[in-house]
Amino acid sequence: MEELPTSIIEELKKLDKKSLLAYWIKGELDEAELYEKLAERAKDLDLPDSLVKTFYELSHESREHGEQLRKVYVETYGEEPRPPQIPPLEVYPILDKFSRADEVVEGLELAMESELLAKRVYETLAEEAGEGGLANIYKTLAGVELGHYNKLMEEFKVLREHLKTAGE
Repeated sequence: MEELPTSIIEELKKLDKKSLLAYWIKGELDEAELYEKLAERAKDLDLPDSLVKTFYELSHESREHGEQLRKVYVETYGEEPRPPQIPPLEVYPILDKFSRADEVVEGLELAMESELLAKRVYETLAEEAGEGGLANIYKTLAGVELGHYNKLMEEFKVLREHLKTAGE
C-alpha cells in the first residue's frame, strides 16, 4: 500500500476550518471532472455500462458535494472559496491508464487506491484533531472516500469478469 503523503498531511494539519473547507471543495470539483473523463473513456473503450454509469454517478456525487459545500462556504464566509496551494490527495495518473484497454484494470486499481489513500489521510487527521468539529469534518470526509472506494471495488469485479469473457 502507498505511504501516506506526509508533506500533504502536515500542510492539511495547519489549515483552519475555512481553508480546509476550501481545499475540500476544490478536491471534490476536481474529482468530479476526473470521473466524468473516466466515464467518457470507459464508454469509448466499450467497457461495461455499469462502469460508465458508476463513473458518471461518482462525478455527479462529487460535483454535488462540491457545490453544496461551496454554498455553505459562501453563506458562512461571505466570499468565494480560495483553496490553499496544497497538492490534491489523489494525484495518481489515473486518466492516462484509461487510454488503452490493456491498462484499464490498472487505472481502476489506481482510482481505488487513491480513494483509500484519501480515506486514510482523513482518518489520520481526525485522530490527531481529537474531538470536536474539525475531527467530525475529517471523519465525514473519510466516509465519503470509503463510499467511493466501495463503488469502484464493485465495478472492479465487473470489469475483471468482462475482460475475462472478452478474452475467451
